[in-house]
Amino acid sequence: MAAELVEAKNMVMSFRVSDLQMLLGFVGRSKSGLKHELVTRALQLVQFDCSPEVFKKIKELYETRYAKKSSEVAQPQPQQHRSPEALSIHSSYDRGSTVARTSISTTNIDYPALYGKYLNGLGRLPPKVAKPEVRLVKLPFYTTLDELLKPTELVPQSNEKLQESPCIFALTPRQVELIRNSKELQPGVKSVQVVLRICYTDTSSPQEDQYPPNIAVKVNHNYCSVPGYYPSNKPGVEPKRPCRPINLTHFMYLSAATNRITVTWGNYGKSYSVGLYLVRQMTSAELLQRLKTIGVKHPELCKALVKEKLRLDPDSEIATTGVRVSLICPLVKMRLSVPCRAETCAHLQCFDAVFYLQMNEKKPTWMCPVCDKPAPYDQLIIDGLLSKILTECEDADEIEFLVDGSWCPIRAEKERSCSPQCPILVLGEYLWG
Repeated sequence: MAAELVEAKNMVMSFRVSDLQMLLGFVGRSKSGLKHELVTRALQLVQFDCSPEVFKKIKELYETRYAKKSSEVAQPQPQQHRSPEALSIHSSYDRGSTVARTSISTTNIDYPALYGKYLNGLGRLPPKVAKPEVRLVKLPFYTTLDELLKPTELVPQSNEKLQESPCIFALTPRQVELIRNSKELQPGVKSVQVVLRICYTDTSSPQEDQYPPNIAVKVNHNYCSVPGYYPSNKPGVEPKRPCRPINLTHFMYLSAATNRITVTWGNYGKSYSVGLYLVRQMTSAELLQRLKTIGVKHPELCKALVKEKLRLDPDSEIATTGVRVSLICPLVKMRLSVPCRAETCAHLQCFDAVFYLQMNEKKPTWMCPVCDKPAPYDQLIIDGLLSKILTECEDADEIEFLVDGSWCPIRAEKERSCSPQCPILVLGEYLWG
């Protein structure tokens, strides 16, 4: 039965408007509307009411259409008159696995006219020779649960500057349950989400999220919120736009019904790819707990690092006898609570992991506040030695590491008293004597 449903969906996705109207008229449903509305209505019919009679009618319409098509294929036609249909994106289950995937499927008939045409407006048929795929960078605040659509190129379908690329897909029952049963990060925002990610079409390395000009994303009948630009305080500097995953969940059908996503974008020469993912969004508190669990560097290893940094350089005539490290976080000018830095950083100075993660949750930059170099989450470590020092040294805001790896507190000298050198008693004797 499942195989028949998939076959029926594939056939329906290949239908023209006239075929869809005939099918919907056969079961007494409305035949009015745009093509994507007719497709959605027909797919819902297949999903929820595919009786043997309906399946027979779908097959009859399909065979009638391609009986005509096969006679046309024998005669060469100009490329522009070939049909771009008979393709679908749908969710299915891996054999022997409960993990859902979105796959590209075609009918069993080989149609030369289909090659080089568009897949749901998003891309082209995959070539027979495997090519490197576009990969997106991993985002610390998002754990990927399922890949619903692999990064697929946005292909212009005309010479217009403003393009529209549609995609139709449905969630599996398991994916729907994951979303429904997830906790709320804030009112109306679930932690498990369907997100759209966009990047440059570049296979040389994992790509960061990058929006095309004039980006707009519509889910079913509603436009999604896309992050705006950060204002720039510097004259002559253009405002920057944070390119984050776009949450589509709020406007999706949390059922087996098909969802239609339309990406509007500006075609100005650069090539972009889009991907759909089921993710779990993490909070800064959850990332902090994970870092405390797997990212603590043992005090003895930190001590060895201190000794290494203070070891005399044979080419230098000046021996370094010590290095001072502040116990104040450079981010918020408060005493460190969870001393942290990237393993790639050359300095011993730490910043506070709590505030660093909170800052990147709001505006992700992942740059070290000490040396201004990249400090991504997967390279962060908690300094076990400095954590121990913070508990033992509560009356100083700075310490000095010595060449043997030991340390001593640096306390500010108290201001000298402005009182006379003679004892108070002498002054009393003078006044009362």
